Amino acid sequence: MNPRKISILGCGWLGLPLAINRITKGDTIKGSTTTEGKIEVLKKEGIIPSIFTLGQANKEAYQNFTSESDIIIINFPPKRVPNIIELYQQQIQDILPFISETQKILFISSTSVYQNTNGEVSEKLDIVPEKESGKAVAAVEKLLQKQFGNQVTILRLSGLIGDDRLPGRFLANKKDVLNGDAPINVIHRDDCIGLINAIIEKGSWGEIINGCADKHPLRKEYYTLAADKIGLTPPSFIKQDTIAYKIISNTKSKTLLDYTYIHPDPLKLI
Repeated sequence: MNPRKISILGCGWLGLPLAINRITKGDTIKGSTTTEGKIEVLKKEGIIPSIFTLGQANKEAYQNFTSESDIIIINFPPKRVPNIIELYQQQIQDILPFISETQKILFISSTSVYQNTNGEVSEKLDIVPEKESGKAVAAVEKLLQKQFGNQVTILRLSGLIGDDRLPGRFLANKKDVLNGDAPINVIHRDDCIGLINAIIEKGSWGEIINGCADKHPLRKEYYTLAADKIGLTPPSFIKQDTIAYKIISNTKSKTLLDYTYIHPDPLKLI
């Protein structure tokens, strides 16, 4: 395995353990943070730290972060603000001039770009995002593809779970919750890192890939069990004649990357 130089934009809940994992494989990792107090945390783990805020940084900060890296991982979700679509594009666009035509880009996207179809959706679907956050992510996907073409791979991750993200807290004590009979789409952080590693090791660039657990339990089943397990009051769901949902297909991730999910059944994680 050849050691690589990788810059990870956003060393938070996913980016930090990803960086630590890649270092164990012999890679040199640069990691960005917006928080001064996190610099020492990154250094302690062997990560070369950069501190800047997208849209507010100077040329030198961006240049130092991206220079000499083989791969740039953009792991920076949009902030939920009124101008989310415009702001997110502006933030990502700010760093793009400092990425060269020889560098590969992995954009950590979201399955929120998919509309509800009341069926299975794959990477081949023409996306029509329904929420503002999905529209923002879709706009950045398009921006990256237009500028970098086959240099960029887009990894669309479903709802993130694992570690301190306890699903039992998400809907506990809530009443009259909708879509109880809808299947859920989630992915454990271990599998997020596993998929990223597989993309890097196989050199799967110029792709769009979904990341989601194999199984899709019903929303009411999953969140009721999750709340019970940590001693909280489960949510109550409204009975509906019709529901809106989508089932994220992970077939391409398993065939293209030869990947086997570590946590295929969300119910077994509760």
